[in-house]
Amino acid sequence: MPDCIFCKIVAGQIPAKLVYQDEQVLAFHDISPGAPVHVLIVPRRHIESLAALTEEDAAVMGHLLAAAEPVAQLAGVAASGYRVVFNVGRDAGIAVYHLHAHLLGGRKLSWPPG
Repeated sequence: MPDCIFCKIVAGQIPAKLVYQDEQVLAFHDISPGAPVHVLIVPRRHIESLAALTEEDAAVMGHLLAAAEPVAQLAGVAASGYRVVFNVGRDAGIAVYHLHAHLLGGRKLSWPPG
């Protein structure tokens, strides 16, 4: 996607503070954090949103979720706890239409969110 900011980060065209990367996903600090630790985990391949997932995306989605624990370890919140959130659509507050998980931690998180 030529105008997707996350695709540009994945391609190295826009700098980001990386936390983790492998062959399928990239994790980097959010530039507008909603918690002391706020890391975005994105697939390297452009998928517009959770609502756009197909059966062919099952492996990358599983990998993205499995990457949350090593990301939390590297971000220093695995022991204290963290939350993984996906936003879908405008009312959920989505800002970038490239599938991404928010990994939040570093403080006690309230429930329900929002």
